[in-house]
Amino acid sequence: MNKILFSLACLAAFTGCEKKAHVTTTIPENPGIFVKKVNGLPDTFIRGVDISTVLAQEESGVIYRDRDGTPQDIFKTLRENGVNYIRVRVWNNPYDQNGNGFGGGNNDSAKAAEIGKRAAKYNLPLLVDFHYSDFWADPAKQQAPRAWKGMGIEEKSEALYAYTKESLEQIKKAGAIIGMVQIGNETTGAMCGETNWLQISKLMNAGAKAVRDYSKDVKVVVHFANPEKAGEYLRYAKILKNNEVDYDVFASSYYPFWHGTLDNLKTVLRQVAEFSGKKVMVAEFSYVNTYQDFDGSGNSISEDSAIDNPYSVSVQGQADCIREIIAATASLGDKALGVFYWEPAWIPVPGNTKEERQLLWEKYGSGWASSYAAVYDPDDAGKYWGGSAWDNQALFDAEGKPLASLATFGLAGRGASTQVKADSAEEQNIRVRLGDSLELPTEVSVINNDGSKTNASVTWNSKTEDGKEVSTLTKSGNGPAEYKVYGSADGISVLAKIAVIEPNYLENPSFEEKDLSMWKWEDLTGKMKELKIEDNKNNAKSGTKSLHFWSDTAVNFRVEQTVTGLKPGLYKFSLVIHGGDAGASDAQDIKIFAKSGGKEYQEKTSADGWRNFRTPDIRGIKVGADGKATVGASVNLKAGSWGNLDDFVLTPQ
Repeated sequence: MNKILFSLACLAAFTGCEKKAHVTTTIPENPGIFVKKVNGLPDTFIRGVDISTVLAQEESGVIYRDRDGTPQDIFKTLRENGVNYIRVRVWNNPYDQNGNGFGGGNNDSAKAAEIGKRAAKYNLPLLVDFHYSDFWADPAKQQAPRAWKGMGIEEKSEALYAYTKESLEQIKKAGAIIGMVQIGNETTGAMCGETNWLQISKLMNAGAKAVRDYSKDVKVVVHFANPEKAGEYLRYAKILKNNEVDYDVFASSYYPFWHGTLDNLKTVLRQVAEFSGKKVMVAEFSYVNTYQDFDGSGNSISEDSAIDNPYSVSVQGQADCIREIIAATASLGDKALGVFYWEPAWIPVPGNTKEERQLLWEKYGSGWASSYAAVYDPDDAGKYWGGSAWDNQALFDAEGKPLASLATFGLAGRGASTQVKADSAEEQNIRVRLGDSLELPTEVSVINNDGSKTNASVTWNSKTEDGKEVSTLTKSGNGPAEYKVYGSADGISVLAKIAVIEPNYLENPSFEEKDLSMWKWEDLTGKMKELKIEDNKNNAKSGTKSLHFWSDTAVNFRVEQTVTGLKPGLYKFSLVIHGGDAGASDAQDIKIFAKSGGKEYQEKTSADGWRNFRTPDIRGIKVGADGKATVGASVNLKAGSWGNLDDFVLTPQ
């Protein structure tokens, strides 16, 4: 096999390595993917991965291999494919009182030390990611460790300092090359049980002091999420500066299916770098290579996810994503350090059934959460524990062999090409009313692996995924429903998502059209930060647009539409809502309403999670001879609440 050989330095500028180590990177001459060269990409640019679950995976029986299928140390495989840095998360005590692990790799400081030791064998420096929690810390939850429960801020700061320094000494003693330390994970408004920025800043400084006392050569990293929220990153940078937080690197998560455009990411990171004078980087990103669920536990991104896919759902699409995020970050010049791909080795554990794999998830912590985590996180992990939700975003196949996309880390600086072929087909989204004729397209756009597109004839299956005849879907006896139909074009699978909807007397019911004159909405506080039509498929129930609300002050608004010319009779009104950070359901004041003939009808609802869509309805709305009805919603919530309204429907009952 012809191979490209080149050497990567040990990133002395970032790690404090005393000498350079020359490690051979081997990539086939024809890797099977296209990679557009990133011009001027320096060898010192970080091309890292977070493989925190790797030990639990191996304990569960997972075998990682080289590209020929021969078992091989995964750290060697990563190095051979151009990876030059490793990130590992650390939880304080991810175990119950009987020593049963919470899952997600059971990543305590001992696990981090072992991962760091193995990484150092191949001269891979370590970014140590302290969550300062006993389990997952992210924008939705930032619990303090159980051992720190009830501590005041002074005592907690002292405990955090001691824990950080002791953990770093433990990891170093194992032989790890610690290059960077992250003090908190996705600390978007909270950290370690604190929500006041003065207290958060105090904790961050305690962590930073521990890092400085451990080594002056190690960089301190702060980490945030949701770069798509306008103005938020610059606000965080200003808070950190005002509170004199000591750090070197401002890091962002960036998942392209959740976090907006790459252009926006570049803009907000550049703003932070120019304002603060700090370095920036992408601490987490990933992308899907398939919709297939390999372990039966469900995936975070699937065919049912209503998201925009900026790249093909394929190995080539995954490679495109890696290349583009590297290029976008590198375009910031010396302001940017690099990128880290999140959990590329979290593939399915052995087992013929979900039940067999579940035994391994529970025993070794190789799933995202075990049932034992309920003692610490009863509302999330305690209810939805299970396997990997990330196996279709891995850079290894289900047998442990590296996918061609892994080589993108090594190829980004020089580029690569292969034979042009069809790679994916654009997904079809079709809405049709009950009683109308359903027509599936005869041609679809096929995307080739070099990014070019061609039109190709498509042959559709006669039945939906769940076995219903496509020709009968819109017959009135079926009722409104959503279906998936598959077809084939140029040998590529094509998916059509069909939404059969009720007749609707509202105009522009999903806000997709430019003319919004039929709608009336009002901010009753006059101070809300966001009350607007948002063009974001991730937040819409159908199409790409919805009515979005958010404010860091109280949320209080009404939206309504008046319809005339209705036939007298009974009607039903419904809409779709999702949202969060609004408190307990019984404390929320969200109502849908209908007014007709001098009578008002109301129905309460709530918002309890992103894409946890609720569809409240009002039945028995009596429309009289005037043929007039007004329908809408009123939302009155606490500061920080957010959500989206979509798919308003007024239909005969």
